[in-house]
Amino acid sequence: MNNIQYLSEKPTASSTIPLSKPIELYVFMDLLAPGSWELQSLIRQLQINYGQYFSLRIVLSTELNSLNTACQRINSCESHEELVDVSHPVLPSIAVKAAELQGKKAGYRFLVKLQEYALINTKNVCQCSTLQEIAHEAGLDIEEFQSDFLSMEASRAFQSDLCITREMEVDEVPSFVFFNENIEDEGLKVSGSYTYEVYEKILEELLDQKLICQQPPSVEDLFHRFHTLTTKEVAAIYHISLHTAERELKKKMLQQKIDRIICDELSLWRLK
Repeated sequence: MNNIQYLSEKPTASSTIPLSKPIELYVFMDLLAPGSWELQSLIRQLQINYGQYFSLRIVLSTELNSLNTACQRINSCESHEELVDVSHPVLPSIAVKAAELQGKKAGYRFLVKLQEYALINTKNVCQCSTLQEIAHEAGLDIEEFQSDFLSMEASRAFQSDLCITREMEVDEVPSFVFFNENIEDEGLKVSGSYTYEVYEKILEELLDQKLICQQPPSVEDLFHRFHTLTTKEVAAIYHISLHTAERELKKKMLQQKIDRIICDELSLWRLK
């Protein structure tokens, strides 16, 4: 694997809070890039199996001049009524940061719901009106979300992500950057997409020990944690065949615990 680099230190824009887990993992991603859902699936599987070993920070990456253009368009609106028709590719990233101001879990719910909308591809997720609809679907306080979306705080939070991207010299998404609890050690940057087994092996080598796989939660608890999952994800998490996973998910649907979402690309299931 040629796309591995060592970093001398953590970025100054990152948190200085001491690690509660031995590994700190930064994942640099483009929310709307092809394959972003598969990337989330990989991250989820790592969290479920080895979440005791690492803390996770998702860093949103895009062009800074795109951010400036988007902010100008937002700031030119004098009311929420004018804002709903504004559309720009960087707005989803600002919206995620606005959602995170209601808490990390709220931000993650919004991010996953946004990717769900993008995957189903029935509405323009770069438009403010759709982003507000996603916020409602994710259970956010809408008035607070609208206010935060227009605030400098959300833009600055996104700018912080861009600073981290520059400082770590990330020029390809996705990229994974691993730091361990010894601040004197170099970080490890892995650019590009690889299989789950590659990241599993990297974790094992960084920890210098055999990884202990955690017991997966029940299917109900899994959906309460992630809300939307594919048949392939469920099969991978429980180490069962796609056929078996499909059968079990249909049982949950008949019990009215989950719904099936019509999607051409993937078989999606959502908490009801």
